[in-house]
Amino acid sequence: MELSIYNIQGEDTGRKIALESSVFGIEPNDHAIYLTVKQYRANQRQGTHKTKERSEMSGSTRKLFRQKGTGGARRGDINSNILRGGARVFGPRPRSYSFKLNKKLRQLARRSALTYKAQDNQIMVLDQLSFEAPKTKSFVSMAKALNVDGQKTLYVVSQIEDTVALSARNIPGVSIVRAQDLNTYCVLDCRKIVFTEDALAQVNEMF
Repeated sequence: MELSIYNIQGEDTGRKIALESSVFGIEPNDHAIYLTVKQYRANQRQGTHKTKERSEMSGSTRKLFRQKGTGGARRGDINSNILRGGARVFGPRPRSYSFKLNKKLRQLARRSALTYKAQDNQIMVLDQLSFEAPKTKSFVSMAKALNVDGQKTLYVVSQIEDTVALSARNIPGVSIVRAQDLNTYCVLDCRKIVFTEDALAQVNEMF
């Protein structure tokens, strides 16, 4: 598959670039995508949740009433879990939710996600992405020229320039990522992907 290369004014440069079939034209594996997205979201969890259990509560340890003969449930002190304000039984404790996936499976998932985007014609290519000065207005004008304004868009570049990052940071739905940091989740979590020409060459080579 070949895509036309545009400039930041939204004009076709007349040149084309090929998408590697081994990256953008494979048989997608949905289960690999599912596992990789699950791992990514699990790794984002802090896992710092904690509730106090009975031994961690402060309160009197006096036995409230006798063990038998009252007709009610037996309980010990005021920290009992069956009393209001008491401890929680088997409450959440700090833990890590991360888990391991094989490198080849993660690579397969990334290629599968890129293939879906290519099949849906949701990939565009820019000759370069740079501005003389950081201006949000310049970035918005470029997005309008490319017909991607108002859509959740991922810009993939070889190196993130300060002028580009500062121009885009206040625009909702816009993300910028380096080609080497491209992952399955960020590919799926956007409507359009805009590659720079050198970033796409890196992706074709690395993936």
